[in-house]
Amino acid sequence: MTAATINYQDLTEKIKSWGQELGFAEVGFSDIDLSTHEKALSKWLEKDYHGDMDYMKKHGLMRARANELVPDTIRVISARMDYLPNDAKFAQTLKDKNKAYISRYALGRDYHKLMRKRLKQLGEKIEQYCQKFNYRPFVDSAPILERPLAEKAGLGWVGKHTLLINKDAGSWFFLGELLVDIPLPIATKSENQCGSCVSCIKICPTQAIVEPYVVDARRCISYLTIELRGSIPEEFRSLIGNRVYGCDDCQLICPWNKFAQLTEQDDFQPRQQLDKTELLELFAWDEDTFLNKTEGSPIRRIGFECWQRNIAVGLGNADYQSNIIIALEDKLSDSSTMVAEHITWAISQQQLKQQTQQTEIPFIEVNERLSGRLIRAIEKGLPRDA
Repeated sequence: MTAATINYQDLTEKIKSWGQELGFAEVGFSDIDLSTHEKALSKWLEKDYHGDMDYMKKHGLMRARANELVPDTIRVISARMDYLPNDAKFAQTLKDKNKAYISRYALGRDYHKLMRKRLKQLGEKIEQYCQKFNYRPFVDSAPILERPLAEKAGLGWVGKHTLLINKDAGSWFFLGELLVDIPLPIATKSENQCGSCVSCIKICPTQAIVEPYVVDARRCISYLTIELRGSIPEEFRSLIGNRVYGCDDCQLICPWNKFAQLTEQDDFQPRQQLDKTELLELFAWDEDTFLNKTEGSPIRRIGFECWQRNIAVGLGNADYQSNIIIALEDKLSDSSTMVAEHITWAISQQQLKQQTQQTEIPFIEVNERLSGRLIRAIEKGLPRDA
């Protein structure tokens, strides 16, 4: 079809249908005007809330200007894909301090490649229909404010924890975009329905949500365990608990996630039993085992050194066991300077617990006051089978 004969309203319905065929839970359409977000973005960068993520500052306001990223872009097709696995074992794993908690998005196959492939296939379907059509797919791979765009596309609203929330599907989903050069009709922006709720702000172990809709990444457990390549500041180590890759607390407490949908993608189901593995077992991995076990997983990108660092912190926060101290001491001499620092800290934490146990003084973790509330929220608010 030629541009003059295309019925773009009909085309949006076709795109939604094609999106469902490709496994997307929902597809929406927006313009590219994010000018109202530029001031907040500049302020966030000025306060260094991006931490060591230099790429956030490198591209500056381009994140709010899609046509600078891809010239001639006039619309964005936003798509979401559910990732909540069956039997996610949230409560069981967070309760057991000797097990490793991995953010549920990272238990299965790396979503970046899967979603980008599906978005490319969606673009190809549109291209066959339009003939003259240019597009670029992105999944966390470009300087773009994907959540505000998805909000404008009607896929949900940006919550106080800065994640996108859908009234019918909660927030357990990935986002991806196609930047396109055709004048598709745009959706109505989603209405924010957080109201007066501040559960996500209160539950955050490290108080990373410094004000509604603003996260200081330098305090966020996901940043500390995934993005940060150096030492985790000591003030946050006890607060991390057994979360060795990412954190889901702000989503787990969100009341909208009682409407969350389980994923239909087998690729997002847990692999290598990472939803129920002991910290000590993970700490025993050598680098070859790490690379083998995390093949095709988003976990691999942090590298073996940061993985060991995170597991060491988890072991420091685990219940006292003499074999934990032995395992930590065995690795100490062969570890990098950074990992050794965290192992030394973990040993001191285990020794402290040993001393308090011997004197019959109960040891209370710094974040214990939050854990009971979080576990109750998980058990009450999750969809069936999650």
